[in-house]
Amino acid sequence: MSADTGRLRLGVVGLGRLGKRHAENLAYRVPGASLVAACSPVEEERAWAREALPEPRLYSDYAELLADRDVDAVWLVTPSSLHAQQIIDALQAGKHVFCEKPLSLDLAECERVLAEAARYPHLQATIGFMRRFDPSYRDAFDKIEAGAIGRPFLVRSQTTDQNDTDGFFVRFAATSGGIFLDCTVHDIDVARWLLGSPRATRVFAAGAVALHEGLREFGDVDNGVAICEFEGGKLAVFYASRTQAHGNDSHSEVIGTAGALAIGRNPSVNRVEIYDRSGIRNECTPTFFDRFEEAFLVEAREFVAAVRGGSGCGATLADAVEATRIGGALRESLLSGQAVVL
Repeated sequence: MSADTGRLRLGVVGLGRLGKRHAENLAYRVPGASLVAACSPVEEERAWAREALPEPRLYSDYAELLADRDVDAVWLVTPSSLHAQQIIDALQAGKHVFCEKPLSLDLAECERVLAEAARYPHLQATIGFMRRFDPSYRDAFDKIEAGAIGRPFLVRSQTTDQNDTDGFFVRFAATSGGIFLDCTVHDIDVARWLLGSPRATRVFAAGAVALHEGLREFGDVDNGVAICEFEGGKLAVFYASRTQAHGNDSHSEVIGTAGALAIGRNPSVNRVEIYDRSGIRNECTPTFFDRFEEAFLVEAREFVAAVRGGSGCGATLADAVEATRIGGALRESLLSGQAVVL
């Protein structure tokens, strides 16, 4: 950290659609943070950084950013296939690291990161499961912890995106890991978190290509459903979709022995209700970032606070390993048509 200001000096790596949002949060909206560097191999993204950010040092090569002694921590918003090695490289360079989900698409790589991180207990390593920082999800977690719905035993959770007629995710399908590792991984983490972090024992998944035929080439679907059984008789039911007409609709329900909680069931963009000939309605959140804008911000603030205070923050690397383990098993089940025992 800066000896003069006590601020955590961050370098953001990856300046795509989500990376830009993270960079702006870190630069302007996170107390105790200074965005001092940015890295992208794409010249257009570095040009954006020159205009939009407060004079960061710009790098086209990740190794050069890691060699910058004035960077205390890196913030990775890069392709999933790069995450594991980039986290390890950051830790070996003595940097704290925040990385967007997933930890990796490969379970062995996840385990390698977990083992490597154990060698650097003084460094913070966090994976971006931002729903844990969403005020509504946190409130639900606190109520469950207080016994408001008795013993929770079932989670129903979904991540569904507004249909993208441009088919961005079809072009991305070769490296995304499939719909369950790309989308449902958030629901997997939420389910484990709200159910008390039980171990998964068996999963089954099925899917359909409703609109985007190009996904078949990659063994992927644009709509998928799954069941996950956990130890102790706990259950989770997941739905993922890329074809919603009304907007991003990500919500969860927790059922317990003495009640239930629903989180975000109506994906309203604000509190305005429209009354017209079609009935009563509200406009919906268009993208996942609009739905979880505050969660992304709180996540960044708490990461910085955790590094400065030496405390834990959000999902652990072990939580991220389990999310990949379950997500990978769901993909295996989708392709085989059989249940998978973990």
